[in-house]
Amino acid sequence: MFEAVELLTGSPWIYAVVALSVLLDVFLPVLPSGVLVITAATAAAAGSTTVASAAGRVSGEVPSILALLLCAATASVLGDLVAYRLARRGGERLDRAIARSRRLVTAQERLGTALSRGGGLLVVIARFAPAGRSVVSLGAGAAHRRVREFLPWSALAGVTWAGYSVGLGWFGGQWLGATWVGLTVSVLALLAAGFVAAYVMRRPAPEPA
Repeated sequence: MFEAVELLTGSPWIYAVVALSVLLDVFLPVLPSGVLVITAATAAAAGSTTVASAAGRVSGEVPSILALLLCAATASVLGDLVAYRLARRGGERLDRAIARSRRLVTAQERLGTALSRGGGLLVVIARFAPAGRSVVSLGAGAAHRRVREFLPWSALAGVTWAGYSVGLGWFGGQWLGATWVGLTVSVLALLAAGFVAAYVMRRPAPEPA
């Protein structure tokens, strides 16, 4: 399996796969977009994607760290905007579905308060939490928040998440090499950030002064 992953990271298709995964995981949070980004960055840090095959050794191109960062960040923002637009135009049926979800209602209320006060740090934090990106993007659209309130924070969230994920893979590959050990340590660090973000999102919103 590791050889198959290395073959993918050594192909130009890695950028398309990463972009599609990041774009769609706002609707399908089970997609391993973070793991893909970390894996590609780990291969880039190791400086080689040479793998064994039945015919001998196969060498591929080393992924570009900058291209990975731009690809992941751009796809993250585009995915957020698609979810936001769909929720904004969803109509009464979507409003009723959101009203049945306590999590979505709570996130919608907290997000609306944060954006109206000129701060959207919740959008950035939610990008790291499991399914948090989906909750916030759909909540912002359903609440009919203005795009100029949501988009800058979505862009900051996408760049922050992409930078953190690429950085984990890069430094993990530099220190531990392109091995399962390095990849596992990097993925665990990403999961730890998600755990902290989920905890922060579950905390009750502070009372207004």
